[in-house]
Amino acid sequence: MNDRQAHQNVQVDVYERLPVPFGLVRFGVAPDHPEVKNVINTFTQTAKHPRCSFYGNVNVGEDVSVDELQEAYHAIVLSYGAEGNRSVGVPGEDLPGVYSAKDFVGWYNGLPSCQELRPDLSCETAVILGQGNVALDVARILLSPLDALKKTDITQPALEALAQSRVCRVLIVGRRGPMQVASTIKELREMVNLPGTRPEMVAADFDGVAEALKDLPRPRKRLTELMLKTALEMPTEKEQERRKKASRIWGFRFFRSPVEILAEPGCNRVAGVRLAVNKLEGSGEKAQAVLTGEVEDVPCGLVISSIGYRSLPIDPTVPFDSRRAIVPNSMGRVHNAAGLYCSGWLKTGPTGVIATTMNSSFDTARSLLEDVESGKLDVSSAKPGSHMISSLLEKRGVKPVTFSDWEKIDDLETRRGEVSGKPREKILTVAAMLKVAQT
Repeated sequence: MNDRQAHQNVQVDVYERLPVPFGLVRFGVAPDHPEVKNVINTFTQTAKHPRCSFYGNVNVGEDVSVDELQEAYHAIVLSYGAEGNRSVGVPGEDLPGVYSAKDFVGWYNGLPSCQELRPDLSCETAVILGQGNVALDVARILLSPLDALKKTDITQPALEALAQSRVCRVLIVGRRGPMQVASTIKELREMVNLPGTRPEMVAADFDGVAEALKDLPRPRKRLTELMLKTALEMPTEKEQERRKKASRIWGFRFFRSPVEILAEPGCNRVAGVRLAVNKLEGSGEKAQAVLTGEVEDVPCGLVISSIGYRSLPIDPTVPFDSRRAIVPNSMGRVHNAAGLYCSGWLKTGPTGVIATTMNSSFDTARSLLEDVESGKLDVSSAKPGSHMISSLLEKRGVKPVTFSDWEKIDDLETRRGEVSGKPREKILTVAAMLKVAQT
C-alpha cells in the first residue's frame, strides 16, 4: 500500500478556540510582513478539502475534554502553541507600563484577549528585553512611519494609539553579545533601513567581534557583519544625510540583564530599568552571561519583555513537562499516551520560524501515518468523529463556527479594509465575530 492509499480515507477535523482560523499567522506575524501571511492561502486550500472540516469557537479542555475527543477519533494531534509568557522574574515587573511582547503583539494584531491592553505610549524611551525577531517586530512597529502602517492590517485602535505615541527611542537589551543575538538578518536589515530612524550602538560592545567573524557559520556571520557595519563603519554620505534627518533612534544594548523595573518615586508606574552588566564566559552559541557585579539604570517609561513564550497544559489527562513547558514526545508521538500526537511549539518549545514549525508538523503527520501502517495505531474499528462531538457541543450550548462561517467574517473584514486602503480591518471581539458568523 503506498502513502497516498494509506490516507485516502482519512478525515481531518480541526478544532480551534477562536471563531477564526490561522492562529499565529493572523495574530503573531507583524502587520508589515504581508508576504509571510501568504501561507494562509495554502491553509485555506487544505481547509476546503472535502475530507477536512474546521470547527472554530470550540475550547478544547473546557467545551470538550481530550478524553471525549479520544473516544470520538482514532488520533488527536495537539497543536495549540505557546500562549504563556516566560516571566522576567524581577521586582517591579507588574508595574503599569510593563507589558509582555506577546500581549503587545496581540494588541496591535487584533487578538481579542489583548484588546483591553491600551498601552501607554506617552514616554520618549522604551526598553525591550530580549533580542529575537519578536523584539525587533515590536521595535519596528513602535518606530515605523505611520503612513507605512496605515497600509497594513494593523488594528485601528493600535494605529490611533501609535499616531499619538511620543516614543522616539527604543533600546533592545540582551544578556549576551552581538554574536549571540537571536534575531535573523531580514529583521535586522529592516531596522537598519527603517525610514526616519538612526541606529545608536555602543562601540565597546563590539570589541573582538571582527576577529571572530571568520569562524562563524554563514547565516550568523552575515548577521554579525551587518551589525558591525551599522555600529562601527563610517556611513556613506547618503546614509549620513538620512541619519541626520532621523527623528527616532533605536539601538542594541548587549551584556545586560534586568534586575529590577524601577518605579517613579511616589507614583505607581515604570520610570526605568536597572540592568546588571554581564561578561561572557565561553564563546559562540554556548557562551554564558556571567554577572560582573556592576549595575546601571536606564530611564524609560515603557518596558516590553520579549524573552520567550511557554506552552500551557490543556487538560489534566495530557502528559506535560512543566519544566520544559512542552508535551513530552518522540517525533510528535506523546509519551505514554497512545493515539495522542503533538506538533508546533507545543512539541519543540518556542523556536524557529513558520517554515521550521511546518516541517516539524510534517514530521508529526509522518509519525501518525507510520503508526497507522504498522498497526501501532489501531484504526480497525469505526469511530464517530465529529458526529459525537457535535452533539456533545450542542447539549452544552456551544455553537461551532465552520469554515464557510469564517469566510463571512473574512469577507466583511476585507470589505472594511478596502474603505481605508488596508488589506483588512479585523473584527476585535469574539462576540462580534460570532454575530457575523451566525448571520
